[in-house]
Amino acid sequence: MAGVIRHGCDDFWTWSRYARSPDVRLFGTGLKVAHFHPKWSSGTAGVRGTRVLNNGRYYWELRISPRIFGTSMMFGVGTKKARLHVSNFINLIGEDEHSWGLSHKGLLWHNGQWSHYTKPFRENQPTTVGVLFDGVQGTITFYKDGECLGVAFEGLQQIREPLYPMVSSTAAKTEMRLIYMKRDFVNLQDRCRAVILEEYKTESDLKSLLLPYGIKLYLAEAMHRTVNPVEHYVVNV
Repeated sequence: MAGVIRHGCDDFWTWSRYARSPDVRLFGTGLKVAHFHPKWSSGTAGVRGTRVLNNGRYYWELRISPRIFGTSMMFGVGTKKARLHVSNFINLIGEDEHSWGLSHKGLLWHNGQWSHYTKPFRENQPTTVGVLFDGVQGTITFYKDGECLGVAFEGLQQIREPLYPMVSSTAAKTEMRLIYMKRDFVNLQDRCRAVILEEYKTESDLKSLLLPYGIKLYLAEAMHRTVNPVEHYVVNV
C-alpha cells in the first residue's frame, strides 16, 4: 500500500514497552512484534504505539498471526486515558470516548457503541490490516489485505489530547507485527531532512558532515532506533 501516502517518507515508531498490558510481550528488532497472552488468556490485553498522531497523516500496516479467533482482536487509536488491560473479555478499543477501534469481527467501536463496517475476518488465516490516520481531515480509514474498506471514523481533528496507535486481543498466543509505516511531510524542513537521509543513512554517516550539532541531532531524530530515547509513557491498567 505504498501509494496510500504518495509523497511522504518512512516513519519509525514501535510498541511502547511502558504503555502495555502485563499480558503483552514485545519482540523483534525495534519491538515491532506484540505477542498477547503468552500462556493463556483470562482477559483483554492492549498496547499503545509511541507515535503521536494528531495533526498529521500516518499510515501503518499490521501483519496479524494465523491465530485469529476469540472475543475480540482490535486495531485503532486512543489517548493515554484508554485502558490497556481488563480482567474479562471485551472490545477494549472503543469501549469509551477515549479510543476508536475495528474488531476482527468487522465491527467499529467507539464510546461503547458499535456499528457494522466489513465482513468478519476469516479465522486462523493470516491477515494484513492497514490503518490510515488523517489528522487534518480527522478521519480513520482501514485496509484489509490491500483493499480499502472506506472511512470508519470522522471528527478526530477535534481531539486535543495526544492520540496513539493501539492494538488489543482477548485471544491467547496471538501476534500483531508492525511491517510498514509511512507519514506525510510536516513542512519543507522535514522534506529536506528526508532527502539528506537518503544519502546518509546512519548516525556514523552524519559525523562526516560539517554541520552544527543541533542540525545533526535533528537529522538523527528521523533515523530508526530500536529504543525510543524520549519515551515517557505510564502504564494505564
